[in-house]
Amino acid sequence: MQPSWFYSIAIKIFLVISILHSTCIHAENHPIPIFVSIIPQKYFIERIGGSRVHVSVMIKQGQNEETYDPTPKQMVKLAQAEFYFRIGIPLEIIWLESIAKTNPHIKIIDNRNDIPLLPISADTLPEKIEDNGIPYESMDPHIWTSPPLVKIIAKNIRDTLITAEPTYKNQFEKNYQQFIQDLNNLDKFIRNTLSGITQHDFMVFHPAWRYFARTYGLHEIAIEHEGKEPGAKSLASFIELGRRKNIKTIFIQNQFSRTHAQLIAQSIGAKLISLDPLSEHYEANLRHVATTLASVLK
Repeated sequence: MQPSWFYSIAIKIFLVISILHSTCIHAENHPIPIFVSIIPQKYFIERIGGSRVHVSVMIKQGQNEETYDPTPKQMVKLAQAEFYFRIGIPLEIIWLESIAKTNPHIKIIDNRNDIPLLPISADTLPEKIEDNGIPYESMDPHIWTSPPLVKIIAKNIRDTLITAEPTYKNQFEKNYQQFIQDLNNLDKFIRNTLSGITQHDFMVFHPAWRYFARTYGLHEIAIEHEGKEPGAKSLASFIELGRRKNIKTIFIQNQFSRTHAQLIAQSIGAKLISLDPLSEHYEANLRHVATTLASVLK
């Protein structure tokens, strides 16, 4: 663990750089400096922005999206960013207000704009977005797992980049249209792959696949609820449900503990399979997810 003086120095450097950059925008011959929360967002922006964007990611491959804290180095680098594209994960709830205050010239773009969101819990009603822009905590952020929703994200990214650099409008539009075509092909592949399934319920530990499930007529059963692992009573209920639904596979993420999933799997005779919603290989990963689900739900 870094000593307290390290963080103190890093924060001071961060504040100094923020002041130095307070009246600056990116130079015309340099890429637009952009920060995002997760790796799939980086892929989306790079597909549209090409060489005109330089995208940094808060949460690296294999890190836990719910418990991660930015490093002092990232906080310093954020002072130079022109845009931050948010997606609604817990990290943003904690840090974005502070980032916006320290770097008042950063433009925060919400990748959830125009997307019908799902509440984290079926019993939770959507809350209104507050005037200060803090994302509401009751909504499921995993919208990137649905290719049709990513098309909405892509349109918002395109429009943002065109506003920032209208000179490159044609380039952004061309890249956007190619990306949309690739997303259409991905969507078609997933639908064809899942067309022959006979079971539509699948069990996961962390609830990351509800938008994917809603898009393709599936039903996600999540063991973890609102970031909390199940107690003894809930475990018993999941075991009973797993047996009743004839669940033979429980999907896990390497970023989360598998203890409770393993206990349920052993009790119902199921196996554990890892699926990663944060993979850097977005299209190949969703093809793998569809193929894996098709083999389990046949």
